[in-house]
Amino acid sequence: MKILIIRHGDPDYANDTLTAKGWQEAECLAERIAQIDVKDFYVSPLGRAQDTASLTLEKMDRTAETLDWLREFDPQIIRDGEQEPSYAWDWQPQAWMDHPIFFDPDHWYDEEAMSQGHVKERYAWVIQNFDQFMQAHGYRRSGRLYEAVQPNHDTLVLFCHFGVACVLLSRLLNISPMVLWHGIALAPASITVVSSEERREGTAVFRALQIGDQSHLYACHEKPSFSARFCECWTDKTRH
Repeated sequence: MKILIIRHGDPDYANDTLTAKGWQEAECLAERIAQIDVKDFYVSPLGRAQDTASLTLEKMDRTAETLDWLREFDPQIIRDGEQEPSYAWDWQPQAWMDHPIFFDPDHWYDEEAMSQGHVKERYAWVIQNFDQFMQAHGYRRSGRLYEAVQPNHDTLVLFCHFGVACVLLSRLLNISPMVLWHGIALAPASITVVSSEERREGTAVFRALQIGDQSHLYACHEKPSFSARFCECWTDKTRH
């Protein structure tokens, strides 16, 4: 089984839709996905994901099931030395990388700020629903592996958001989401592909084949958005 996790196009957050560039990215995306034999489509309830999915679904004459747990992972926390809350996945690197707990896939959410922000509870809600989703598609969670109850070659497409995409990847790959939130960039309209591998009969693991792929944007001469990245050098005028 392959799972395509797609981040929405360049967002207009104020209106929960897409910018003009985001709509163009969604068109390029639709051209690519239309060439794939997709079994089922799923989408976040938020407007920017729904709008991104709409062009693909229209082009393929398909529909998607809206799943509430695919919405952005939005618990907010107050870190030491800060007054205003911010998303659990938006940290300065020097604020967390020297703390081993954040690299532990079973305890990263036990850090004080995470506990106060009830991050563990929200994470548990997402992965519980995701585990049920996986089981419905033939793969039952068993420890850190999956029982291949009904192994298949289906392709599933999920239109969602950066934060929650990393949560899903953390579950599939058994990695703390902190490593993914700060170690990969899923640009707008990018595609991440994860595939099952059944190297022993009846037991499956999942491997990321592509992370944040944007080749479809280059194919239609659309320059990728800088969103999801930060400045390469401090003197740059881009995001710090």
